[in-house]
Parts: sequence; C-alpha cells; structure tokens
Amino acid sequence: MTIRNLDAIFHPRSVALIGAGTRPRSVGAVLAENLRTGGFDGPVLPVNPKHKSVAGVLAYPDVASLPIVPDLAVICTPARTVPGIVAELGARGTRGAIVITAGFSEGGHSEGRALEQAMLDAARPHLMRIVGPNCLGVLSTPARLNASFAQTTPGPGGVAFVAQSGAMVTTVLDWAAGRGIGFSHLVSLGDMSDVDFGDMLDYLANDEATTAILLYIEAVTQARKFMSAARAAARLKPVIAIKAGRQAAAAKAASSHTGALAGIDAVYDAAFERAGILRAYDLDEVFDAVETLAFRPRVAGGRLTILTNGGGVGVLATDSLIAQGGDLAALSPETIAKLNAVLPPTWSHGNPVDIIGDADGKRYADALAILSATNEQDAILVLNCPTALGAGAEAAEAVVAAKARVPLLTNWLGAQSADEARRRFLAARIPTYDTPEKATRGFMHMVRYHRGQETLMEVPPALPEGAAPDRARANAILARAKPGWLDPVDTMALLAAYNIPVVRTVRAATPDEAAAQAGTAPIALKILSPDITHKSDVGGVALGLSGADAVRKAAAEMQARIAKSNPSARLEGFIVQEMIRRPEAYELILGMAVDRTFGPFLLFGQGGTAVEVIGDKALGLPPLNLKLAREMMARTRIDRLLKGYRDRPAADRDAIAATLVHLSQLISDVPQIAELDINPLLADEHGVLALDARIRIAEPASADRLAIRAYPEELIQHARLDDLGDFTLRPVRPEDAPAFERLFTRLAPEDVQMRFMTPLRALPPTLLARLTQIDYDREMAFVLVDASGEVAGVARLAADPDNTRAEFAIIVRSDLKGHGAGRLMMERLGAYARARGIGELWGNVLANNSVMLALCRELGCRIASVPEDPSVMRVALDLKAGG
Repeated sequence: MTIRNLDAIFHPRSVALIGAGTRPRSVGAVLAENLRTGGFDGPVLPVNPKHKSVAGVLAYPDVASLPIVPDLAVICTPARTVPGIVAELGARGTRGAIVITAGFSEGGHSEGRALEQAMLDAARPHLMRIVGPNCLGVLSTPARLNASFAQTTPGPGGVAFVAQSGAMVTTVLDWAAGRGIGFSHLVSLGDMSDVDFGDMLDYLANDEATTAILLYIEAVTQARKFMSAARAAARLKPVIAIKAGRQAAAAKAASSHTGALAGIDAVYDAAFERAGILRAYDLDEVFDAVETLAFRPRVAGGRLTILTNGGGVGVLATDSLIAQGGDLAALSPETIAKLNAVLPPTWSHGNPVDIIGDADGKRYADALAILSATNEQDAILVLNCPTALGAGAEAAEAVVAAKARVPLLTNWLGAQSADEARRRFLAARIPTYDTPEKATRGFMHMVRYHRGQETLMEVPPALPEGAAPDRARANAILARAKPGWLDPVDTMALLAAYNIPVVRTVRAATPDEAAAQAGTAPIALKILSPDITHKSDVGGVALGLSGADAVRKAAAEMQARIAKSNPSARLEGFIVQEMIRRPEAYELILGMAVDRTFGPFLLFGQGGTAVEVIGDKALGLPPLNLKLAREMMARTRIDRLLKGYRDRPAADRDAIAATLVHLSQLISDVPQIAELDINPLLADEHGVLALDARIRIAEPASADRLAIRAYPEELIQHARLDDLGDFTLRPVRPEDAPAFERLFTRLAPEDVQMRFMTPLRALPPTLLARLTQIDYDREMAFVLVDASGEVAGVARLAADPDNTRAEFAIIVRSDLKGHGAGRLMMERLGAYARARGIGELWGNVLANNSVMLALCRELGCRIASVPEDPSVMRVALDLKAGG
C-alpha cells in the first residue's frame, strides 16, 4: 500500500478514541484533552466501558456501541487487545488507525511480533491504514487535529515533520512553539508496521498545505519504495533528512575493500544524494532546517553578501560559508563606490561588508538599500554584535523595512539583548539564527536544494556507439561459476564482456606452466587461491619478472612461502599477467557491495594497497549514467588530481566515467554478484585498464534488489508500420532529450496544443527533463523510434501511488499521423498497464481532437465531458474488463 486511505488519518470527518481515560496525566486522558482542545470540528467518540463521559463528552462502552462509523480510530489500549479492536473497526468501515500502544515488535520478542502481525492481518481485508504502533500520534493543522499526547498544539505552517521517534516530534514542536514556527503535519511513525516514510513522502508531495518536508530517520524499510517516493517528492519541494545511528559500531566486517570502505552511513549518504534529499547531521541542524524551510527563502545560486558591524563574526561566517561550498559575492566597483558615499572611511571596502561597531539603524538601512538594488548576490546575511555604541533593535527595524530583491537571513548575536530583534524577524518571516555558522548552514540548505534541482534538469550525455555488453559471453561465464570467489581469469573475461578494459590474464597450474607463459616482455605473477583474498598481504604477488627462469623461480618460492605461512590455504596455481608500464597513471578503485537496506551500491576512489588507509571514496546507487558517474567522481579528492597538475597530464576522465557506467550495467544485469573490486584500475591520458579484480558469486538475489529500478530493456519491442517501415518501441531514456527537442520542431502547433493543453513554442528545460528522466517504478513513457534514431511518437502513463489508475498521454509526429502509430502505442500502453495490475487508464483529450477521440472509441474507452471545462473530454479504459 501507499497513500490509499491516508486521507482518513490526516483529514478525518470523525475520530474514535479507544482507551480514552480520565486519570490525570494518563495517555488516554491527554489524548482526549488534545482531541477536544485542538479545534477538530468533527465528532470525537471516546470509548471506555468504565466511564460514561470523558473530557465532558459522552463515552461508549465498545466499538459496537458507536453511533457512527469513525473515519479514524486512535487506540491506546493494552497491546493484546489491539488486533481484535482493529478487526472490529475495520468490519464497521473505519479506514485509518493510530496505534499509540507499545508492546509489539519493538521489543524484539516473538509475542510482540505475533501481535503486530495479527494487527496487520486484521486491518488488511478492510484496507485500513495503521500509523504505529508505539508512537506519539499525528498532528495535522489543516484538519485542526491533535491525535497525539504531545504537550502542545502547533500553529499552521508549511513544514511537515515526520519521525520514527515521538521524543523528536515533541522536542521540535516545543522549540518551534517558542519561535512562532508552525507546521502542516507532525507525524510519529513509531514501529512503521504499515505507514512508513515512503508512504508519507508520497502523501506529502501532493499535499497543498506542505511546502517542505523534514524527516528524522532511524531506519528505512522497503528501500525501492522509499527511493521512488523521495525522488518524486524532492522534485516538487525541499526534503531534508537527519539520519540517526551514523556510527555503526556493530557493522559487519566485510571481506572486500569496497565493503570495508563503505560503512552503513555512507550508503545512506549515497541514497539521499541520489534521491535529492538534503541531509542534516545533528539536532542543531534540524532546528536550523526548520527555521529555513518555515520561511522558504528562494535562492537562485550560492553567492552570499555578508553585512556586519563586527569584522570577527564576518570572518566566521565567511569561513563557514566557504567550507560548505558557498561563495562570497563579488561586489562591483560601482557598488563599492556607492557604499563609500554612505559608510565611514574605515568600512571594509569589500565582502563581508563591515560597517563598523558603532553602526546605527540608518547605516544598516543605507547599506542594505545599496546592496539590495544590485544583482550581485543571491542572498544577504545581516549580522549584528551587541555594542554600547550601536542599537541592535534599531538595526533590526532597518532589516525588516528593507525592500530586498533577494532573501535576507539574520544573526543577532547575544542573549537578552537580541531577543526583541529576533521576535521582530520572526514576525516579519525573516529567518534568524543563533550563530553565524548556523545562518550560513541555513543558507546552504537552500543552495543545495537549488543546485539539486538544476542537476535534475541536466541532460546526461550518451555512451559512445558500440557500448552494448556481450551478454552471451557473460552468461557463458556465469553458467559455470560456483558460489564463492570467481576464478580470476573468468573475472577478467566477465569485465571485458561489459566493455571494461582489462590486462591480458592467463592461468598456470605449476611453476613450469607459469614459466611457459613468459615471453620477452616482463610479467606479473600472482598466487591463485580461493582462500587468499588480498594476495599482496601474504607475499602472493611478484612484479616485473622477465624470462622463463625468473618466473619459474619466483613461482616456486611463492608457493613454498605461502604453504608455510598459510598451510590451510588451497593453492590452485598462478595467474600470469602482462606487466603494464604506465608510470603517469593513477591507481583507482571501483567496487560493489550489497547493503542490507539499499541493496547493491557502487564505490569509486583512490586505489592501491593503502586504499583503506587513504579512505578517499564516493558511493553511488546503480543504475548510473555518465552524468551521475561524473558527479560520483567529483565527490573524491583524487578527482582533482585526475584533472592534471604541474607537469602531470590529465587522465581520461570520460573513460573512467564510462567504466563506472559499464560496471553499473554489469551489477544491474547479474544478480549473482555479491561483491566486486577492481583495484587497481589504472587511469591516464590514454584511458583505463583493470590490473586486478575480484568478484564474489552468490545465489541470485531477487529481481528488485536494486533500490532504483534499472532501465527495463525487456520492454523493448520492434514493429512495422504500413508505408513507414521498421520501428523500435522502447522505454524512454534520459539521453533522448535532444531527440525530443527535434520531435517538437516537427509538431504542428495544433498538435502541441492538443497534447499539452496549452500553446508552446519550445520545450522548457524543466519539462524536457521531466519527460525524459522518469522513475520506471511509477511511470512509463514509450518512444517510437525510426531506423535513423529519430523519435516519431511518445506514449506515456503515470500511475497513482496505489497503482490502481494511471493517466496517459500520447503524441505522434505530425507528418506521420494516419499510419497506425497512435494505435500501436495505445495498445502497448494498455498491455503494459494491464501487466502491472493497473485497473484503469484515463486521460484528458481536447473536445476538438476528433482523431484521438475516435481512436479511444475504437479501443473501447468511456468518454465523458469534464463539467468544469467543456473544452475537455475525459476518456477512460477499463483494463480489468479486458478492454
């Protein structure tokens, strides 16, 4: 389930409180009082057989006695009673429940787990949704609902806060109340037996009262659902998360370099980065995030001007800004000249704009007026230090009165002397922070969000032609592979099948066979043993051997040495490789391991024998494209070296990025791979070459092991259209964006109007990205591609989060209409939707689009006018009826 029936929890028409009480400070009594005083205007129905009334409201002895069916039930009775109560409520038609009670799976006991499962089993036949158990409850200001035992009711606002921890909800609520900050919703998910973060993200993304989402996460369940919902939500509004449990002291030791380097928290970092979620790292930052999101200053970039009456705090703000990747705005000579005219000669003549400690309100106002009139910054941070010469309150009034083109942020230092100024800023909806560092951090939250949105709009470049993997060769290797570490020769062959350049590698059973492989060029000799993971650690590597005698001698000595130091290790021979001489090459590591929450992840970083000590790495979730691969590389220190420095030439970074994409394809295609290391991967101006690699094979994992669904190649089909020739009908790729732009130029204006319901002269970049960069888990777009690679038509559907209905749209290139392309794509959409279990396809068609309406009639669609817009017809195809 996803958002089905969540409206009954956040916008109920009636609420039953099961376990309502009268004993002061009891959970049942506090819940009853909060429901009564929160402002909810529907009936509240207390249920308790021991009381005739609760909080002045008539009480009922049991669920059967309720005079109406409540939309929502809040349950705080003993755990053993909850499954039966849920069953009774569900049978009556209740659609949502908040289970406050603890004593379920959170204790790790079999009895608690059984009770939780019984509760879910009781709810499932009725599609009843459950928040909890073991939770604080839910507060929804649009519904004026306080179904919690929190200490206060928040005011309205645009921020939604969702946490597993009830204590975090009450802490944030108490802090925000003192600052006049409101919320749209506060949700304590507790044990997340049913409603989880993915469900909440889907619901809040489309909630008009919510402008930003803040998450406190202890653990993610159903990673693919979470990632799909997070990616969709982050496109619409800022999503910030704080992840508890960053130090995984009990993390399982991994045998591969990749596993040892990764760590659980780093995988969450990679997941948040990919989803577009901004990450906060401590409670302080959560408060800063709430402050920033509550007032939602919109920034267009990372340039900040700092206006201060104290040079020291200006320097602190600058240091913090630069450390977080922001930029000090550069003031033009014209702006400096204007400031010279109104500021004392001793002002700083640059950014930070230090207007000296005796600055009064007028000096602040004059400086702000000049700065605000320019386009040289994306925001202005105003700082004030308390002095006996300046007037902090007067300066605050100048800020409130300023007419700035860009957002203003403030930090009035001090305690009591700053209180009145802070109250004025909050009343004027100007973000205000306790320290310069917090202020710059709040600014950078919005900058990172803006940059993330820009990144989403970028079109990734396509891989070169001929980059398709040799899957037949790969399948032959995997067919003979057994669980455990893959044979080194087969490892290199498998990488080569996926277009990863590898050094020539052969196997030798004895020292004599190894010697026979020696030619005139130097070779590298490595021990072959399934029991030795890191060969160099045990003296199992010899480099630069020339001639058969040297190879034979080194092999015999290596064999004897390892047999003595590792007597239990199985020695199966040797690996002989060509010795590569690339003195200017960088040693890199590429790898893969499996996280228990997010599944397979990829690693890129500085390689070599000291890889764990150096610890320079970045993680990413597959599948990757070239843009994502380059972003992953850019998060490492080694990437700066790869660009070249002094007399060392730049490495072929395009080849490195392509190798990451090929590796991503391998991991997406082969569910048997449990761990993989390529170390080192040599990279220089001539390209890349894998010198050593290891792959561990396990039983095939589930088909949905990837947290992000890979490109569905299995949906590619071929078709022939009369008079037009052969076409490919396949899912859209991000790299199709240029072809979409060319398609748009070949559409008649009336066809554009009929598809987009509005006249467009060109595809805006945001719309182009939205059309080509899709989440294959929740939407699909099929492109009809001709033999030359041009897009001839597009058919699209977007399913609702419950996967019950899907909206469709279709367009055919104007000069190709009337040849069956539209019917072909509509039939493909219908078949795909039916296979996904979607019950109905629907769409809006302009009433004057007679061709599309005729096609819909032929396919069996119901057609009806849209009451609120007579120019639009609603068409619907019932897929369950076989239509």
